[in-house]
Amino acid sequence: MREIRALYPDKTILADVRIAEAGALIARNCFEAGANWVSVVAGASLTTVEQVVKVADEFGGEVQIELGEDYDADKARKWKELGAKHVIVHRSRDAEVAGTLKWGPNDIERIKELHAMGFTVTVTGGVNVKDIPFFQGAPVGVIISGRGIVKAEDPLAAATELKNTINEVWPE
Repeated sequence: MREIRALYPDKTILADVRIAEAGALIARNCFEAGANWVSVVAGASLTTVEQVVKVADEFGGEVQIELGEDYDADKARKWKELGAKHVIVHRSRDAEVAGTLKWGPNDIERIKELHAMGFTVTVTGGVNVKDIPFFQGAPVGVIISGRGIVKAEDPLAAATELKNTINEVWPE
């Protein structure tokens, strides 16, 4: 984290540590090392989320909750009340590899509902250029495409194509 922060002092950096417990300790370590955001798993207790948000506030950081395959709107509202600002809607890597989970209309509805609650919504989970048009019209704030870039034959070309497609789908 410290090296990435040194290389990119003006960029928003997510420490995707998916905190489940020991929230204050892990969050503090991440923010002290230079993270702007930390991630918390949806299954973490509300006490853990509250502790992570408290530490994030100390550092001017933000908290992102990573949703599992199950979604609970009431719990999401509680995260918002506690101060979480972002949520991640994703496809499970295991389900993706098994070919049993695809993006669908329920994902768009979930994105819209979470956005209406005031969250910035991130989508991830094997997202690639072919997936981006599916989200057109949805209030997606962040797209994470790790494997779609890192595992590409030409990562720079893959990142450029992804950026161009995002700009076509969501022109500024």
